[in-house]
Amino acid sequence: MDYVGNIFRPPSEASSLILQVTVGCTHNKCTFCSMYKDKKFRIKPIETVLDDLQGARKRYRHVDRIFLADGDALCLTTDKLMVILNAIRETFPECERVGIYSRATHILSKTPEELAQLAKAGIGIAYIGAESGSDEVLLRIDKGETAEQITKAVKMAEAAGIQASVTFISGLGGKELLKEHATKTGKMISEMGASYVGFLSLVLSPGVPLYADVQSGKFELITPFELMEELEIILEHSNCKKETVLRSNHASNWLALKGTLPQDKNRLLDQVRRAKTDKGLLRAGGQRHL
Repeated sequence: MDYVGNIFRPPSEASSLILQVTVGCTHNKCTFCSMYKDKKFRIKPIETVLDDLQGARKRYRHVDRIFLADGDALCLTTDKLMVILNAIRETFPECERVGIYSRATHILSKTPEELAQLAKAGIGIAYIGAESGSDEVLLRIDKGETAEQITKAVKMAEAAGIQASVTFISGLGGKELLKEHATKTGKMISEMGASYVGFLSLVLSPGVPLYADVQSGKFELITPFELMEELEIILEHSNCKKETVLRSNHASNWLALKGTLPQDKNRLLDQVRRAKTDKGLLRAGGQRHL
């Protein structure tokens, strides 16, 4: 496989064949993110992608799932994506699902008909980094997207038959914007109707702008117990009408949560509230990582 630089994929794609169709991230400016800093964005030649598929077919007898990397491969035109998806269907007829990272703006750049076409051709899930439901937080981290855009993109993907898996980052508002980040994130979860919602906890790598802000005192990290307060507020404001699978079991998280909203809301809230006073329920700091 012609992999360029470090390759990232969602935890749920751990067993998938990773097919790199773009290099890097089209935005690559988020102040908390250390991914894709080793490469400049470009689209890989279609011939290279198709050669990778043929090489993978010779190596693997059975492939259930394929993930299209890098950071937001849905930036490709629908015509180019269809060439790749048709080649996947021909080369790996047993493949049950194709996953893809996407920025909200690239979903919005597609028509509903294009999204439905991509869904029919095999794209079953799009992973979207929402990070926060607060426009102020999104502005401060240089996300380049608004809460309204992200919500609309999730609704468009779901309506087209592409499941949306949306990630938020606990602690991203710091102490100053804790309540705003939590309240508006909960409200966004209620409104957007994503199939999956996941939480990471903020872990910063040296070299990213937000790390420097912490060092200078401009951004104040919240404590593990304040993170529990934040999660409590998020869940209190999450009033989902559509079933949404919720997870916060990433290696970065202090507390592992697993359930489905709305039916598990009270159980999840009880778990978070107990963790606010019992540090034995939290993962040890040394066991947390990106």
